[in-house]
Amino acid sequence: MAADHQNPASKQQQPGTSAFKLVIYEQENFQGRCHELTGPCNNVQEAGVEKVGSILVLCGPWVGYEQADCKGEQYVYEKGEYPRWDSWTNSRRSDTILAFRPIKVDSQEHKIVLYENPSFAGKKIEIIDDDVPSFHAHGYQEKVSSVRVQSGTWVGYQYPGYRGYQYLFEKGEYKDSSEFGAQTPQIQSVRRVRDMQWHQRGAFKPVN
Repeated sequence: MAADHQNPASKQQQPGTSAFKLVIYEQENFQGRCHELTGPCNNVQEAGVEKVGSILVLCGPWVGYEQADCKGEQYVYEKGEYPRWDSWTNSRRSDTILAFRPIKVDSQEHKIVLYENPSFAGKKIEIIDDDVPSFHAHGYQEKVSSVRVQSGTWVGYQYPGYRGYQYLFEKGEYKDSSEFGAQTPQIQSVRRVRDMQWHQRGAFKPVN
């Protein structure tokens, strides 16, 4: 059931015992009815949430999806406050979020290899324990059609500077761009998904 709005500051001081906790507010700036999640939710409307206006992540990270059953455009959230849509995305292809699930961060090490062609062929760029805001600045100007994540959890972006569509990469292999949810094989920046368990810096700060 949705509950009345409570001060987000008081919630932050009492994160509880859950390893994952996210609060959805129906209006911007943590106003209106709210609903708390501690695990996956395939359709927030079935949980009584009419729309998502702002998000407070008490324990994370999480990924949200444009469509029910974790499909469509992806949005990655780490511990912190997201008072309105432009604090978590600038693609604005959609203004709907219907599903959420926690992201498991089980490694302090990070290594990802992105390939020009499907099935790990063609030119590649390998990134180890670093965030890369521009592939072009590193001499890689090719498309990205397949990805191999050897350790850590990452989020790739359609454009430089962590802009455009987001693609979550968890440990494993993605043989084709459709496997990571991309309509076109274009990724031009990538960063590590951080978690307070491993990284004292905590949440990623979006640039306005």
